[in-house]
Amino acid sequence: MSEPAPAGDRDYGQLERHGDRLVLRFTRRLEHPRQTVWRALTEPEHLTAWFPTTIEGERAAGAPLHFRHRDGEAPPMDGQMIAFDPPALMELSWGEDVLRLELEPDGEDACVLVLTDTFQELGKAARDAAGWHACLDLLACGLGGETPPWSSAQRWGQIKDSYIERLGPEASSVGPPADWERIHKSGGD
Repeated sequence: MSEPAPAGDRDYGQLERHGDRLVLRFTRRLEHPRQTVWRALTEPEHLTAWFPTTIEGERAAGAPLHFRHRDGEAPPMDGQMIAFDPPALMELSWGEDVLRLELEPDGEDACVLVLTDTFQELGKAARDAAGWHACLDLLACGLGGETPPWSSAQRWGQIKDSYIERLGPEASSVGPPADWERIHKSGGD
């Protein structure tokens, strides 16, 4: 496993409480035009580089969606496209979570991506924060035409302890699914 790339404080997700829901919020400035990043966020051929599942279904508000983990480490799940406003917003229910991806232009050749994951179970916050952090690192590599120096699972392993430390033990009582550990420890990713 390669040495972890340092993560600047600005790259870490922030955990917020909104009533009975929790929100992980990531803000990343990307040195690519908004249209380019939008394609990476929404088109199936680009999702494989960074998103943990497929997104099957029409890209339209109200459309039913189906998600499959590519390595079979967790069961498939259903959801719905809540909002779809190219090239600025995609919001979807992803199992029990709500994912929102917003893009704001930042000059001609850059944009700001805000990814939020809204959920209820505090115990999975550190696990999921490390997961989305790894996904966003993969997205940045893919957009830059770079081959990542690590897999998603390796990057998750490199960054998870930082999230456990930042978010505390109550936010880290739920680990990855058993099949995820079996698949990734045996070299599947």
